[in-house]
Amino acid sequence: MASIYKEISLDARPGDVWAAVRDYGAVHERVAPGFVIDCRLEGDSRIVTFANGNVAQERLVTMDEARMRLVYAVVSPRLTQHSASIQVFAEGEGRSRVVWIADVLPNEIGPYIDSQMDLGALAMQKQFRRDAA
Repeated sequence: MASIYKEISLDARPGDVWAAVRDYGAVHERVAPGFVIDCRLEGDSRIVTFANGNVAQERLVTMDEARMRLVYAVVSPRLTQHSASIQVFAEGEGRSRVVWIADVLPNEIGPYIDSQMDLGALAMQKQFRRDAA
């Protein structure tokens, strides 16, 4: 199984980052605008449209308020497995560190998911730099 791990430093307070992340239906507005261009809620899932035109159904697995951790799974006939977590940590005065982990099968899709998560991380850094300004 491909396991992809990203640590992202953000220029924003952890509570502010978590408030955006936990707003599950607003990822395109509050977390990674430009990378995610649209999102709509359907039951316990969000239907996410990415800038490259791909659309994914991301089912909410758990939202842990105390640990500022959200877990979701992508539901797709092209994937055998895709589960991901995003967790927010304090990192110094007014800064945050986000740990974003995805585990995917088949292994061959790992490099694509890795590159997409890099783009998502850049969008997050841009978003929270703007919010801090």
